[in-house]
Amino acid sequence: MRVLLPLVLFAATFCYGLGLVLPLIRIQKFFVFTDEPSLVAMIAGLWGSGDMALATLVALFSVAFPLAKLGLLHVAAYGGPDGHRMVPSWFRILSNWSMLDVVLVALVVFAAKTTGLADAFARPGLWFFAVSVVLTAGASALLKRQA
Repeated sequence: MRVLLPLVLFAATFCYGLGLVLPLIRIQKFFVFTDEPSLVAMIAGLWGSGDMALATLVALFSVAFPLAKLGLLHVAAYGGPDGHRMVPSWFRILSNWSMLDVVLVALVVFAAKTTGLADAFARPGLWFFAVSVVLTAGASALLKRQA
């Protein structure tokens, strides 16, 4: 059990990194125009187009919250015998927002397909991001069991 937690945390962190930079979705319009943005590219595109509030919200829920959760899990796991006590009580709130991004991208894929104006397909970034969410939840459960 002590060996499993570091492996799960490493895999979750690795998948999270890939989920940020690999394309999340492929949007094809009129069979000619194709776009495959990553999460980082989506945030930069929103910011560059003047949608700063939306870019901030996406960055907060997609980058900051998952990164904070992974960071706190690493602190709890590797912070010594009192590592689990160094994690703040509000840590559990972050878990409630874990799958929000995956659900939002799934809604975008669904909306694009039902409008008939474009086809949308999930790309590897979405799957890595989803796997990271599941592995992070698993690491959290393993950590609770050890504490």
